[in-house]
Amino acid sequence: MESVTARLVPRFGPQVAAWCAGTPDLIERLASRWGLSLGGPLPDGASSVALRCRWPDGTRAVLKVSPERDLMAEQARMLRWFAASGRVPAVLAADEETGAMVLEEVLPGTPAEDMPAASLPEQWAALLAALHGVASPPQPTRVLRGRCEESFARVGRRLSEPAIGARMDATLWDRAIHRCERLLDTEATTVLLHGDLHLGNALDAGAERGLLAIDPKACVGDPCFDAVDYVVAGAGLEGVEARCARVATACGLDGDRLHAWSRVIAPFAAIAHLGAGGGEEAVVDELLALSR
Repeated sequence: MESVTARLVPRFGPQVAAWCAGTPDLIERLASRWGLSLGGPLPDGASSVALRCRWPDGTRAVLKVSPERDLMAEQARMLRWFAASGRVPAVLAADEETGAMVLEEVLPGTPAEDMPAASLPEQWAALLAALHGVASPPQPTRVLRGRCEESFARVGRRLSEPAIGARMDATLWDRAIHRCERLLDTEATTVLLHGDLHLGNALDAGAERGLLAIDPKACVGDPCFDAVDYVVAGAGLEGVEARCARVATACGLDGDRLHAWSRVIAPFAAIAHLGAGGGEEAVVDELLALSR
């Protein structure tokens, strides 16, 4: 559990070490309770531990446990909201008290970022159409404005990091906030959004099912928001402008609004590249130019 502790301490603080020490016992109890046959670990995420397993009927599945119990419970609820779309993995079991759930394993599970680029806009369009066709749940749901405010507050603190502050300043960040507010103030159409639909959160489930979305942060808002991370990921490849035009056409979205959202999200992507050691200079340059 040393590697798990080292990975989770930066997010949760040193107090998470006690949770990590108890994780093997927790996993064994859950496996016994749900009749799981445990397999090997999956690549570790930022806030959870995941293992392959088999459901009692032989279904290939994934067991996820996290010290962030409320988040896991919320994620299970969100996946169930989107279940009617057929574009999320099924929740086979969940335990709010222990912060655990068992999900259908997505196979072959190739992340969209590693799939052939030529057909991806059409696949993304089909994914968005299915997700956005789901009605919002009757219980109160987050709205995109709150999601954006939280993201700006959390990520904005990184401007003080030397590697980031050397290339970005508060003026650029404030410009992104104002652009975001204008877009939120002019929303004409709103849907139930996945809310964190980057290329790593869409997995290939084969020709019959297409792309499936994982790890939702669902909220209600502008449908362009679920396409913008994919658009901004075009920096350093075909370019954000060209990708924006292709994605807007494929997804039936307002190209001007999608481009405006890309100017809001570009500084977030630039911070991620700079914070990870600089990234490719051409990518960062394009993202910063789009942010200005």
